[in-house]
Amino acid sequence: MAAPRPRTAREAALLALSDCARGRELSDQALRRRIEEAGLDRRDAALAARLCFGVLQTRMLCDFYLDRFSRVKTKRMEEKVLDSLRLGAYQLLFLDRIPASAAVDESVKLARRYSANPRAAGLVNGVLRALLRERDSLPQPPDLATRTSHPQWLVDALAARLERSELEELLRLDNEPCGLWLQLMPGTDGDALRRELAEAGAEVEEHPWLPRCWCVTGLGDPERLDSFRQGLFYVQDPAARLAVLAAALEPGQRVLDACAAPGGKSFAAAAEMGGRGEVLSCDVSPGKVERIGAGARRLGLDCVTPLCQDATQFREDFAQSFDLVLADVPCSGLGVIRKKPDIRYKDPAGLEELPGIQRAILDSVSRYVRPGGTLLYSTCTLLERENEEIAADFLRRHPEFSPEPFDLPGPLGRAEGMLTLWPQRHGTDGFFIAKLRRQP
Repeated sequence: MAAPRPRTAREAALLALSDCARGRELSDQALRRRIEEAGLDRRDAALAARLCFGVLQTRMLCDFYLDRFSRVKTKRMEEKVLDSLRLGAYQLLFLDRIPASAAVDESVKLARRYSANPRAAGLVNGVLRALLRERDSLPQPPDLATRTSHPQWLVDALAARLERSELEELLRLDNEPCGLWLQLMPGTDGDALRRELAEAGAEVEEHPWLPRCWCVTGLGDPERLDSFRQGLFYVQDPAARLAVLAAALEPGQRVLDACAAPGGKSFAAAAEMGGRGEVLSCDVSPGKVERIGAGARRLGLDCVTPLCQDATQFREDFAQSFDLVLADVPCSGLGVIRKKPDIRYKDPAGLEELPGIQRAILDSVSRYVRPGGTLLYSTCTLLERENEEIAADFLRRHPEFSPEPFDLPGPLGRAEGMLTLWPQRHGTDGFFIAKLRRQP
């Protein structure tokens, strides 16, 4: 029998959570698809997003409390019954504007519709009403990992790099809603764009020191805007644009973006060169390459050429032919938990192979850098084993490269070849940048 299609914001959130749990998609992708299936308007789509992301941001804490009131422990529950409970618990504990009765009743309806167990609805009703009765006197979990819903291994890894106060601030920010960052194309009429965003119900805050960079909240899907279709902006966190700025590009240069999807750094590079130069934008996925091409056409960037290419496979015709090679490699993604909260629940054993892949990509694409050219290595993670250790290992094995200082705008100033951007320090995604110069 075909699976039911979502009809409401809560159903879209429930099914997106199920998709994430089964490893089918990351939360942002699953949620967008489920919202489209349900045909939700902007207001209900925002509710679905808040519920889905909120449960992922507080899952360990919600389970801690649910286990206090349920005879069936969360580890033994049917998936959709447990997610129905989590949705109810999240609303009761964290969303003041939703009436408690609605939070309970709607969760019961979810369990009734999506579970074959006739007792599921009664279980959800009983547990949530017990939680509601005692929610003002609930104890705090004894450990930071449960309080912030970050697995203990991840808390330990970050604690090795940060003082306690900074660690707690980073974990708190991981669980806060974040806005959408827009990078405006040169020549965009900011006043007209601001008016369109206001009419769409969005609020705009300009970045304090990065030009043409706006943080937008309350917008929903930016692709529905005329200004998006007209190519006036693209979506990209300041961290990724800063990585391109570190390269200090000049008009007319030849650039290879080796792991380009979704294309933001290719677009930023083309914009920095004023469209005068060449950007070869590569990815191993044909579908992603097609989307990069569509994005370049939308933005009017004729100098961006998309190409399907595996970054680990060397191409002789690329050898020593690029002024800049961008290697934003596959990584654990632990610097973008704010935007993709389910990343924190990845099995750490599955991340062990990443450094090997990162080294293989660097070994391959470094051969494309011309003498005197630049290799820029970056990730969106905060783990040293994928960042500083990879860059240091590459430099030991490739004496023809050396770290090069670079300058960034605002308070960032000068970096001595490598820089980690932290959400709690810089207001960006967690991001690592290493600029390496090949000897002339």
